[in-house]
This record gives sequence, structure tokens and C-alpha cells, in this order.
Amino acid sequence: MKTGVLLVNLGTPDRPDVPAVRRYLAEFLSDERVLDMHPVARALLLYGVILPFRPKRSAAAYQKVWDEERGSPLLFHSQDLAAGLQEALGQGHEVRLAMRYGQPDLPSALEALEAAGCGRLVLVPLYPQYASSSTGSTLERVYELLKVRPVPPAVAVVPDFYDHPGFIGPAAEIARPLLADFDADHVLMSFHGLPEHQVKFTDFSGSHCLSGSDCCATLNDANRSCYRAQCFATARAIARDLGLSDDAWSVSFQSRLTKVPWIKPYTDMVVPELASQGVRRLAVLCPSFVSDCLETLEEIGIGIKEEFEATHDDAELMLVPCVNSDGRWVEGLAQMVRSA
Repeated sequence: MKTGVLLVNLGTPDRPDVPAVRRYLAEFLSDERVLDMHPVARALLLYGVILPFRPKRSAAAYQKVWDEERGSPLLFHSQDLAAGLQEALGQGHEVRLAMRYGQPDLPSALEALEAAGCGRLVLVPLYPQYASSSTGSTLERVYELLKVRPVPPAVAVVPDFYDHPGFIGPAAEIARPLLADFDADHVLMSFHGLPEHQVKFTDFSGSHCLSGSDCCATLNDANRSCYRAQCFATARAIARDLGLSDDAWSVSFQSRLTKVPWIKPYTDMVVPELASQGVRRLAVLCPSFVSDCLETLEEIGIGIKEEFEATHDDAELMLVPCVNSDGRWVEGLAQMVRSA
């Protein structure tokens, strides 16, 4: 029996123009796990505030990172990863890529795996840390699509790999020579942000999450599924692999969307603080992403970079690439798939 392997990344517009970005944002932000509020409030926010204005700004940002030949960085990096994984796994496995929102879509990918004769399915949400709005939404949608099939495949899921050596090792190995050549004063690990209430939902004790400044210093039963705690665990593992001292690195969170409180500290506030503390050569890793995308290439690599370098004449920021389709990451992911 052939095993299907379904890689799922978040998604991307088809083109870097306003209509395509509007369609993508409408699908993405209509997900009740992403904007988890009353349906009426979500509709008012989405159609009254976000979609009339944000697509123009987002399209301009996408245009800065769009590749003329290959298109969206997130898409072509994910395609390269799928091709590499197919080669690593070899015969007996059929690898397909899908996006939770946009193209290639989940229904088409599942149909292709079924047509290829895959009676088993290994689902790989390409999000290192768990969040209801990413991993949770992907699992829910895949199960919805499978439950209506006359004979659903046997399903295994590659779990959160926030501290898996197959992810940590490649991330550190990519960064190591770049940090040495750059001679960084400080390493900032910037993760995608989440609203505070979304991480609190994962604390079944009801008393640990965000209860103090050190709530994410270690993993325990209360925060094991907490996105913020897993991000700190990722950062500690990468710093340990790189041999960084405790004062040589820090963690922040980027990409705030709504006005509700998001997990802190905020990247756009941490960066000028580091500059004021004397940091002139700042290296930034983005280990909540496996593929370079708008949030890494434009938000950090262009926007935050310009802001930091404007603080002092000798200030310089280097964005360290994500694992993308690096061969070491391909083999690490292949190990996760085999284990699943």
C-alpha cells in the first residue's frame, strides 16, 4: 500500500495584486480559528475595516518579494521542499503540497493522493509550533474533507517539531556560518505573534499562562501546547546548538493584526531598544516559519531592517534564511515522516 504524504503550509495569493490579495485575505481571515470572535463582529471587522484597506498595502508588500519567474517565495520554497522530500522518501511514498488557504488547495491534493492509490496518509502541518489558527485549523479542515470519503485513509500526523533535532539542527547549521561572517553583536529570534487569549486557551490549568515573566522559561504540563512556550523552547534549542551565551540572544514576536493584546515582546519595539543598548550588528532568525515568505523577507528583511539601520550610521541587520528546502531539513523532515 502506497503512503501519501501531504505537506500543508499556510498559503499565499496567486498574484501580487489587489484583487488576488483580497481573495486570499478574505479566505484566510474568514476562518473562525484565525479571527476567533463572534461571527457578526468578524464580518464587520473583515469587510468593514480589513478588506477595504489592507489588500492595497499587502499587495505592495508582496510586489517587493515576488519572484518574476517563480512567483510567491512561500509557494516555490514549499514546492522545492516537496520535491526534495519525494526524492528522499523514494518509492512507496507519494508527496503532495497543499495550502490551507489559496492554491494548491487541500481538496485537490487529497484527490490526487487518492487517485495515486494511497491507503495511508501522513499529514505534515508545516508549522514548527502549535497554534489553533495554523495547525489546529489545518487538522480540522483535513478531517472535514476526509470524513465524507467512503473509505478514508489511515491518517498519521507529524506533531509539532519545535524542538525536534531534524528542525533545530538545520536551522542552526544554516545560521552558523552566516553569524560567523557577519560577526553579530546580538541574535534576535522573531516569531509570528498571536493574540494573548489564543495562547491562554491551551492552558488547561487556567493559572499558568502569562501569569509571570518566566511562564515560558520551561515546558510543563500547563504550557506544553502553548505556542509562546514552544517558541521559547525553539529559541533555547537553537541558541544552545549555536553555543550562544544567554545575553547574546533574545526572543520577540511580529506581525500583529488587530488591536487586542498580542503576545510580547513585540519585534518592532525590541529592535530599537537593542539599538539604544549599543547593538550595531543585529542578526534575525525567524524560526516559526519553515519557508521564507512575506513576513520574513518584507516585514523583517526590508521594513525592520530599514528601521534598525536608520538608528545609527554603522547599524546593520542581517536576516538569516529559513530552512526552506535545505538538504539537511529535507532529511530531518523525512525522518519525521518515517517515524509517523
